[in-house]
Amino acid sequence: MRLFLPVALAMIPVAPALAQDAGMVVVTGHGLTAPPGTAAYGSVVIDRDRLAHDASGRLEDVLRDVAGFQQFRRTDSRAANPTSQGVTLRALGGNASSRALVLLDGVPQDDPFAGYIPFSALDPGRLASVRVTRGGGVGPFGAGAVAGTIELESAGADELTAATGRGLYGSRGSSELAVGVAPRLGEGFATLSGRWDRGDGYFIVPAEQRGAIDRRARYEAWSFGGRAVTRIGPAHELQTRVLVFDDRRLRGQPGTENDSRGTDASVRVIGRGRWGMDLLGYVQDRNFRSAFVATAPDRASNTPSLYQFKTPSLGIGGKFELRPPTDRGNLLRLGVDARYTQGRTNQLLRNQGAGFTRLRRAGGENRTTGVFVEDDLTLGRLTLTVGARADRWEINSGSLVERDLASGAVTQDAVYADRAGWHGSYRGGVLWAPTDVLSLRAAGYTGLRVPTLNELYRPFRVGADATAANAALGLERLRGVEGGIDVHPLSTLRLSVTGFYNELEGAIANVTVGTGPGVFPQVGFVAAGGRFSQRQNLGAIRVSGIEATAQARYGAMRFQASYALTDAR
Repeated sequence: MRLFLPVALAMIPVAPALAQDAGMVVVTGHGLTAPPGTAAYGSVVIDRDRLAHDASGRLEDVLRDVAGFQQFRRTDSRAANPTSQGVTLRALGGNASSRALVLLDGVPQDDPFAGYIPFSALDPGRLASVRVTRGGGVGPFGAGAVAGTIELESAGADELTAATGRGLYGSRGSSELAVGVAPRLGEGFATLSGRWDRGDGYFIVPAEQRGAIDRRARYEAWSFGGRAVTRIGPAHELQTRVLVFDDRRLRGQPGTENDSRGTDASVRVIGRGRWGMDLLGYVQDRNFRSAFVATAPDRASNTPSLYQFKTPSLGIGGKFELRPPTDRGNLLRLGVDARYTQGRTNQLLRNQGAGFTRLRRAGGENRTTGVFVEDDLTLGRLTLTVGARADRWEINSGSLVERDLASGAVTQDAVYADRAGWHGSYRGGVLWAPTDVLSLRAAGYTGLRVPTLNELYRPFRVGADATAANAALGLERLRGVEGGIDVHPLSTLRLSVTGFYNELEGAIANVTVGTGPGVFPQVGFVAAGGRFSQRQNLGAIRVSGIEATAQARYGAMRFQASYALTDAR
């Protein structure tokens, strides 16, 4: 909550500026229009009708419409541990961190420390659209999009009604309340929305395997968001946004509570004049708490094994994109983006029957700064697009310190060397529409992802198994090609097929390197039957496959099908 009050106060002066002559042009609240070359990468767009009327009200369930969308755990945000809610596309998975870059109005949504997405705080009913680009590399979006990009765009006054409310009650004590207002104010508008939901949850262990220790996975979450949009010049508008959320749940046993909370704020200036401009700045203040247990074989009891009682993290970043005037049929994009993340996990560990005996603190800082250029050229029915980036990455101030709680003696004290480097990446594509109903496309791209602070510095335990972090992890690097065909014989019918090959070098995964009983680096003793793993860079993940999508409308009805066939190694 530290950031909420200053940002809320900063939004107040916007209101007088909005109350001007109602006869002037009303701003939209959206970003710049997508370049013509976007279609060369075969994006899938989810419209507002689908977002606003999903029965579950969960964004991750709507995203499953796009074949190839995956989370590290199959359960949605009401039951899964928040740290397992990383997202990926095209079977480039195997890791709880996000390999797809999720953006809300241009702002990355991944947690600054662990890389997961706070889905419980993202209400699909407040969105205008979602664009999912599988593959495609980083382009102008920044580092992190090795599996693709998921762009969320907030709904404006044109898409929202002046006031909305929803109340639901269902089985297992599930309840939901949501309210929202979107008044027009002169040339602009403001939106305020809140959502609360809870439920007793379900048993996450099959009935035949349950013991006395098992409970339903209950949950409770709330979020509040505000957004204001106003005109600040003949062709410029100011967009401010704040989001505050809290998400608590029990993961099926006493002693497995966790809590994820955060405050996000952003300021954005959009220019739609002769010189197009997108200037964005944002800040994310997050914290996470989670408890872990070791369960007895008969599931009659458990023992606390680790308590991650505080994980504060901070994300600060921004982007500046410029679209200078060019010849007709040509769109040039120039820009720079940057992100700074820092965080530290605080854990109690080493319970030998009488309570925790050790305190561990670990964390560090990451920085990425990139410059990009992309040019789209339209020549009749042919569209060409090419782009390049140069990214400076830095991994700094890494440390892991462990102390004995009784004596205060230091049992581990690791300070890791700072690292930095440059990485170049590119993407390019071609789109040819020989007729009004047929389009052919092809694209190639590269990309990168910097390891998260969680992967670099946080050891953890799950039951008898222990996993060590690895401060020496290298970058994940993507190379890919794809080709596709789009057919829309009717205005109400669209068919799309894409074939692709992606290779992710240096993919980060938990690799088993030993078994208990024994004493291992970072984690200490692992009992018999337990495994010791370490995060490592694999040689590569290679994925080839075919994706198909069909969309049709008939009157008030809409039909959609999506299919992905992948071979991942």
